[in-house]
Amino acid sequence: MVAGSTAIDNGLVTRFRQALDRLNPDGERIGLAVSGGPDSMAMLLLAHEAIPGGFEVATVNHGLRPEAVDECALVQSACEERGVPCAVLNITVAAGNLQAQARAARYLALNEWAARRAIGRIATAHHADDQAETLLMRLNRGSGVAGLAGVRELQQREPDGAAIIRPLLTFRRAELQSVINVLGQNVAHDPSNADPRYDRVRMRNALADCDWLDIASLAQSASHLADAYEALESYASILWPQMVTQAGEGFTLAPGSSREMNRRLLARIMEQMGGRPRGGDVARLLLKLEQGEGGNVAGVLAKVEAGRWVLTPEPPRKTG
Repeated sequence: MVAGSTAIDNGLVTRFRQALDRLNPDGERIGLAVSGGPDSMAMLLLAHEAIPGGFEVATVNHGLRPEAVDECALVQSACEERGVPCAVLNITVAAGNLQAQARAARYLALNEWAARRAIGRIATAHHADDQAETLLMRLNRGSGVAGLAGVRELQQREPDGAAIIRPLLTFRRAELQSVINVLGQNVAHDPSNADPRYDRVRMRNALADCDWLDIASLAQSASHLADAYEALESYASILWPQMVTQAGEGFTLAPGSSREMNRRLLARIMEQMGGRPRGGDVARLLLKLEQGEGGNVAGVLAKVEAGRWVLTPEPPRKTG
């Protein structure tokens, strides 16, 4: 298909352009993060119709699969065909939680690329089905508001970095696939997206048989929960100087009447002390402290003294 084709449904192009008008009101040049998969390739094709010449593309090679080189080449070819600047970002993923480390390395590389290219906003291809799947997966795990909050249309991951925008959050996966189909665009297929060992794949397969679920409404609920999460975080910031006192390497928390605020402030204290507590661990520690007991989580020792919760670094373990 030649550059400048108008074969894509005009309604989809209009919706995409309207999303960009909200997320990039000054019409500045933006960056697209394109993996070569159908969703991000559809975003590339929509951008070429909606804002020709107004964007650049970056594709990331994590070095985790031999097919990655060919997938990046596929993105480069699609960009060359349309006269779109495209950069391949080669990264190394640190050991540990593979998905989390790959995500962190990807966003770091994209942010550095955006800085070099004087790009203030990077678009990713998260869509309504992604939101719904994540919401239901986390509901199934008993997550709190933080876990249930969906990704935002606009997110500033780093204070001095590029903003992340997600112009496809109102689009369904099938709509994006229709863009690929109508233009006959080749795309990459990650085999992990069909591997039932992954929670998301199992949830996606289950949703395919639940035509009574309104995916768009689920995605909207995730957005509302994200708003609620931000409001709670703002309130916790207000309460911090009123309820938390730092003493040396530790902190003292004067618990208030709101369990949710107590839990959030506990988590913040542990993060300030270098810990990375899981939500369930914080909830269990909260319950112990409410019962007048102590405990330790993420390298932090907690106890109750005169109605206050005292948190100090856990003593180093003896060896030998």
